[in-house]
Amino acid sequence: MFRATPSLARLAAAAALVLGGLALAPRVADAQSYPNRPIRAIVPFAAGSATDIVARTFADQMSKTLGQSIVIENRPGANGMIGADAVAKAAHDGYTILVGTNSTNAAAPALFNNVPFDMHKDFQPVSFLCSVPLIVAVANSVPARTLRELIDLAKTRTDLTFASASSSQRVSTEMLLAMTGMKMTHVFYRSGPNAMQDLIAGRVTLFTADLGVMLPQVRGGTVRALAVTSQQRTAQMPDLPTVDEAAGTKGYELIAWFGLFTPAGVPDEVVTKLNEAVRNAAASTEVKAALTDRLGMVIAPSSPEELAARVNAEAVKWEEAARVAGIEKQ
Repeated sequence: MFRATPSLARLAAAAALVLGGLALAPRVADAQSYPNRPIRAIVPFAAGSATDIVARTFADQMSKTLGQSIVIENRPGANGMIGADAVAKAAHDGYTILVGTNSTNAAAPALFNNVPFDMHKDFQPVSFLCSVPLIVAVANSVPARTLRELIDLAKTRTDLTFASASSSQRVSTEMLLAMTGMKMTHVFYRSGPNAMQDLIAGRVTLFTADLGVMLPQVRGGTVRALAVTSQQRTAQMPDLPTVDEAAGTKGYELIAWFGLFTPAGVPDEVVTKLNEAVRNAAASTEVKAALTDRLGMVIAPSSPEELAARVNAEAVKWEEAARVAGIEKQ
């Protein structure tokens, strides 16, 4: 029986190390030269949605730091899970990134039984991007002019409906109904812009969506705003009361947020470069003007570790929100 001598064993070990180093070399080189081609950013919601607006605004400025274009690809459907799953299963080279939200990277396990990805294991957090409260609005044809009037109206009607196209939109409304005793029929939409069209047309009673989607319509007079879902009023509409102020509830709050993720396993150097690009974009006057000044979003870039901690905390929060709203997993 052949038995390796100590010198042969050392030689074999050294060869293994060399071969392992050679295998790793291309990946290290790729990370160091990253990016050397355009990057694909998947937006798991439709064009015109708040996620789409955030993605395009950041992408334009991030490209200046990275020296490569970032191509937006909208993959809507299944409350954002179709697009998020595409990123989870993409190559871990940094050329496919996800503009994720609380719907895809926090709320999904609380609302759905068959989530096709593990939001904690399948994604590498890069940076938090921004957050924004939602506005509770009704069609102009609805006789209620305040949230209190809507609550009273709901006591006398059985035909009221509410729209949603994402988890934050649905849960925020379900929480409102649960905390005020209102009854409405849920109407699901594939995209927020489609839901907005039906609200404007009076085909649904109520729609709760973030400022990015809602503000232009409220300012244009095509829908009527009743309340904002944050604990404080928004500077963009300082006369609009919070839900707690308008309905007399206590502790109601639900805001939407956005973050940048890659598939798990992306090299640290790539994550660092993407994080730097986010920070530079966040500091630009263009991003501030488009997202904060115009749409009331709070821009807050973070470290990857801070975003990971936020995902963990938000997952617990959304489990509780779904429980309070009485939502059963689908």
